[in-house]
Amino acid sequence: MASLTVRQLDERLKTLLRLRAARNGRSMEDEIRSILREAADAAGEDILERFEPAATPARAAAVPANTAMPRVLLIIGGGIAAYKSLDLIRRLKERGCAVRCVLTQAATQFVTPLAASALTGGRVYTELFNPEHEFDVGHIRLARETDLVVVAPATADLMAKMAQGHANDLATAVLLATNAKILLAPAMNPAMWANKATQRNLKQLKADGVALVGPNAGEMAERGERGVGRMAEPLEIAGAVERLMKIAAAPQPLKGKRILVTAGPTHEPIDPVRYIANRSSGKQGYAIAAAAAEAGADVVLISGPVNLPKPENVDFIDVESARDMLAAVEKALPADVAIFAAAVADWRVANAGEQKIKKQPGKATPQLALAENPDILSTIAHRRSDRPPLVIGFAAETENVIANAKAKLARKGCDWILANDVSPSTGIMGGDSNTIHLVTAAGVDDWPPQSKEQAAAMLISRIAATLTGDRN
Repeated sequence: MASLTVRQLDERLKTLLRLRAARNGRSMEDEIRSILREAADAAGEDILERFEPAATPARAAAVPANTAMPRVLLIIGGGIAAYKSLDLIRRLKERGCAVRCVLTQAATQFVTPLAASALTGGRVYTELFNPEHEFDVGHIRLARETDLVVVAPATADLMAKMAQGHANDLATAVLLATNAKILLAPAMNPAMWANKATQRNLKQLKADGVALVGPNAGEMAERGERGVGRMAEPLEIAGAVERLMKIAAAPQPLKGKRILVTAGPTHEPIDPVRYIANRSSGKQGYAIAAAAAEAGADVVLISGPVNLPKPENVDFIDVESARDMLAAVEKALPADVAIFAAAVADWRVANAGEQKIKKQPGKATPQLALAENPDILSTIAHRRSDRPPLVIGFAAETENVIANAKAKLARKGCDWILANDVSPSTGIMGGDSNTIHLVTAAGVDDWPPQSKEQAAAMLISRIAATLTGDRN
C-alpha cells in the first residue's frame, strides 16, 4: 500500500491537522490515526481490521514522518529558564530538526504542554505511567527514536538524578534508556552551580560523555543575584546542536592529533585592582579550539581572562599572566600543533604593589618600572625537545602588516604566522570577523574577509592537509 506522510499534504490541511492535534493533546501522526479509525468505524469493523488489526497496538511515540530530518528530543526541566526553551524549539526547527518534547512535572509550572505542542507540531509527553503510551513501552521509543537528547534547562535536580542513574519519572527514564548523545544546558542559582555536590555530579556526567553548553554568567531571576548559572541562550544551544550533529556525521581528519591553542589576553598586575592587558576578546582562539575539536583533535585550550563560554570537548586551562601561560604551555607539551592566538602582554610591572596604589594629592605620579615578559611563541618554537612539528603564531599589526609578519616569522622561529590588521577601524579586536594573511616560508596566502569561525575552519583544514601530506 502506498505510504502517506504529513509532508505530502497541502499546507491548509496540515494547519488544520496541527490545530486539531493540539486541541486533543495528540501528535499529528496520532491524530491522523484517530481520523482513520473514525472513518473505518463508519465504513464497517471489517475495514478497520484490514487497516489496523485489533491485536496490533498503536505506537504512541511513532517515528517522525520524515526520518531524514535530524531528530531532537527536548527535555524541559523545571526552572525559570524553561520559557527560553519555547524559543529553542523554534530555533531547532529553523535548522531542519524534527523536535519532540518531554516536560518534567516541575516544568509544567513554568510552561504549558499546549504551548510546547503548538511549537513542535506534535504531542508533548509528561507522564511515565500513562496507560495510553506505556503499553507500547513509549518511554523506550522516545529514548531510542532520536538522534540527540537536549536537556534545557538542566536543573541541579535533573543533573543529580542523571549522575546517580535515577529513573523515577519520564524524563529520567528516557535519559537512562537512550543510546543517543545528550546535551545539557544547565540553569540554576550561582550558589547551586558552585556547590560541591553539583560540581561532583557535573564531573561524573562529563566522564559519562554528556556534552554541555553554558551556563553563562549574568543576572539571575532572583533580585540582586548575579554569577554563573544562566542558561545559554537559545541560539547558543541551537549552535551546539548543529556542532554535535556535524561531529557525529563529519570526517575527523585530526583524530589522534594533539593540538594546543592559546587565546585571550594576559593580565599583568600593577596592584591588586589594576593590570596591564591587550584588547583581546579571545574569540578567534576559542573558535580555533572549537574547530580543532570538531575535526577530532585532542585539544588543550590555555586561555587568559575572557568573557566567553568554554568550547566543548576541549581540555581547558585558565591562566592570568604571561608567565602563568608559558608554564601551562610547557606543561601541556608534547603536541602535534601549537597555535598561539593569545594576545600576550609584552611587559609587566617589575614590582607590582601589594596594596592598591593611592593617588596622593600634591605628590608626583608613581613611576612604574616595566620588565619584559617571556616570549611564549619564540620560546616554544626554539625548543630543542618537545617542539611541536607545526608552530603557528599570530601577528596583530596596525601598519605594514605583511612586512612585519614576515619579520616576525624569521625572528620567532615558528612555521606559520597568521597576520591581521587590528587597527581600530577594522573592528577585528573584539569583533566577530577577521581578514587573515597566512605567511609561511613559501609565501603569503591572502584569505578573504570572513567570520572568525570560518577563519578557524579554514586554518584547521589547512593544518589537516599539511599533517596528512595532502597539499591540494
